Amino acid sequence: MEMTLNAKTLSQKAIELEDKYGAHNYHPLPVVLSKGEGVYVWDTEGKKYFDFLSAYSALNQGHNHPKIISALIEQAQQLSLTSRAFYNDALGKYEKYITSYFGYDKVLPMNTGAEGVETALKLARKWAYTKKGIAENQAKIIVCEGNFHGRTISIVSASTDPDSYGGFGPFTPGFIKIPYNNVEALKNALQDNTVAGFLVEPIQGEAGVLLPDEGYLAACAELCKQNNVLFIADEVQTGLCRTGKLLACEHENVRPDVVILGKALSGGVYPVSAVLADDEIMLCIKPGEHGSTYGGNPIAAKVAIAALEVLKDEKLAENSANLGEILGNELRSIKSDMIKLVRGKGLFYAIVITPKNGKTAWDVCLKLAENGLLAKPTHGDIIRFAPPLIITEEQLKECIGIIRSTIESFE
Repeated sequence: MEMTLNAKTLSQKAIELEDKYGAHNYHPLPVVLSKGEGVYVWDTEGKKYFDFLSAYSALNQGHNHPKIISALIEQAQQLSLTSRAFYNDALGKYEKYITSYFGYDKVLPMNTGAEGVETALKLARKWAYTKKGIAENQAKIIVCEGNFHGRTISIVSASTDPDSYGGFGPFTPGFIKIPYNNVEALKNALQDNTVAGFLVEPIQGEAGVLLPDEGYLAACAELCKQNNVLFIADEVQTGLCRTGKLLACEHENVRPDVVILGKALSGGVYPVSAVLADDEIMLCIKPGEHGSTYGGNPIAAKVAIAALEVLKDEKLAENSANLGEILGNELRSIKSDMIKLVRGKGLFYAIVITPKNGKTAWDVCLKLAENGLLAKPTHGDIIRFAPPLIITEEQLKECIGIIRSTIESFE
């Protein structure tokens, strides 16, 4: 009993410390985690949970994957950082590996997903001025309503979410906002000959796992090609096997001009992001025009190679596709008027919750946690389900049982 009380005190203390000394820019579920392994996490009281958020898909390979952790430790003991003022013996090997892996000429390494998006925006503008012939400072980027590409000033300038942009102006110009999943809207916007690129999420994750109609991405890519505009895919959350393919764009056989990666590129153990493009685009940026002190550091290089090897060696795209069929079918079979809608692809699903007896998606997530499964609402009424892709069928069915009994407990 004493140990339990002490553990609870530790949990409460951790929450109080964050509340007192940290910025209040997040509203976490009241669970304090202290350990993770595979598909599981444990709180400070020792309670075990299934992780059904995977750090927004950063943990596709699961918590503390031994191969990735070994790569991290081995390189950290050898050389951690040089900056790009010098060469190091890890970066070139990583650059060769990742470009061959995805089939692009060049990679520009960064740290976070938002940095990857910023890099892609700069790259598109630079290409527009040096290759397409757009007048200086006139290049525009088309984005979609409901997007989430990060939270820097330029990125929130492209947002239509008041929580993201409200109170943060003045905003960066140069964005055209069109409805998502609307080919005609893109066609109309492309009549502007100062458009440099179209930035799109193949599936809008933060918006609540919104899937476009089949054929949307392929039609958009073709329109961009016809109008000499870069098709830029933000695959930070949807890429790296989450939807059942290596990249979500592959579901429609689309090869983007620019691909942005992050999150699971490190398996959740280190900040690693990347932008991939061919020479005609990537070499528009010259020395001194873009960079990052930590971008392309030796630890990131070794960790990313290991993370990508795990995706391939453990056939995580196939596992996501196969188990995603089970997850989708089982979620749709739950009989409850609280579930308004189920949508998703691979192991990337969401349920839209209709409040009942004053209980909302937040209450459902609290009850899920109580029952041993962690998920988090987005936009108030949507719960995302995105377990690590290493999950087994047996584990998945146990999780589905938890979700089903939790929802039914509100009836």
